[in-house]
Amino acid sequence: MSVAGDQVLPRYGQRSLSDLLPSVACAMGLPGFADALGLPPARRYVVVLVDGLGWHLLDSSRDVAPYLSSLDSLEPLTSGVPSTTVTSLTSLGTGLAPGQHGVVGYTSRIPGTDRLLNALKWSADVDPLTWQPYPSMFEQMGAAGARVATVNQASFEGTGLTVCSQRGAVYYGADTVWERLSVVAEVAKADCSLTYAYESTLDHLGHDVGCTGPAWRRRLAEVDDELLRLRAALPSDSVMVVTADHGMVDIATEGRLDVDDFPDLLDDVVLLGGEARLRHVYCRAGADGDVAARWRERLGDRAAILTRAAAEEAGWFGPVAPAVRPRIGDVLVAGLDGFAAFSRRLFPVEGKMIGFHGSLTPQEMLVPLLVDAPRR
Repeated sequence: MSVAGDQVLPRYGQRSLSDLLPSVACAMGLPGFADALGLPPARRYVVVLVDGLGWHLLDSSRDVAPYLSSLDSLEPLTSGVPSTTVTSLTSLGTGLAPGQHGVVGYTSRIPGTDRLLNALKWSADVDPLTWQPYPSMFEQMGAAGARVATVNQASFEGTGLTVCSQRGAVYYGADTVWERLSVVAEVAKADCSLTYAYESTLDHLGHDVGCTGPAWRRRLAEVDDELLRLRAALPSDSVMVVTADHGMVDIATEGRLDVDDFPDLLDDVVLLGGEARLRHVYCRAGADGDVAARWRERLGDRAAILTRAAAEEAGWFGPVAPAVRPRIGDVLVAGLDGFAAFSRRLFPVEGKMIGFHGSLTPQEMLVPLLVDAPRR
């Protein structure tokens, strides 16, 4: 992995989430795809993404996850930047880095406006096909002859994020754990098929009560058992891959800075976006250098603070398309160690949360790549 200080840089094109489905397609024998990850050949693949299950969190909780801990663990993948669900799901689903697919944060600027797009909730006047115009991996694999399906909560079908990340897949809405397991097992019987499933509760719990306590560990034990039961129900010749979109860190009171208490941080700032661990700071024209300097003076080494140009040069977002560039903050503020930047006025819900993600620390950036394949 590429490490810069306390940061893990994304490995787009080598070992990132955006490399997973192209590698699956190649392992299934579909033409035109490259396997960067060394996955075993099989006609049937099931990919399960467990939201929030970072590599470090799983490694420190092996005692409550015996099944996952028993699987072949390939070298961890990196999330993209930011290490957040909406960006990661779109990277996974398109095979592209964020600078290309354009979902560059939980909230990001709608170019030409002073409004933010919340990529989870979406906005009715933003066309997801325009925001993310590239064919998804599901579309590409389907065109190459595979049967592709997504199993997820019914309410996610047709949302902007789902259109950006999973269009082209047959969508099966399944709201309970047991319904989801049953549907995945049935759909995965199809020959030459990819079945994608998503598990969200571990992430929700981490945000609510933190990712280091007994409640989080109990839920991980339940997820571990559910995945063991799913594997037993799948066709014997299928391969199941378990990964995640990001890890998580708990932020204590002393690590929280509220920008509303330091008005100078908002001088020349026209819009504040992103999330607590990775802020997009949109500035008055030409003021990005001054804004970055003020944030650096106030925060010191508690955050990595880069201008958009410097972040692009560092490879945070991969190659950046012209249409995507103005969606990225003029200044990026990535929390390090146990630090995060809040605004009780603009983002009141964040202040109630315990667990966070979005930045470039190993705990947030590294996600597992676990493979359960038939023994040959």
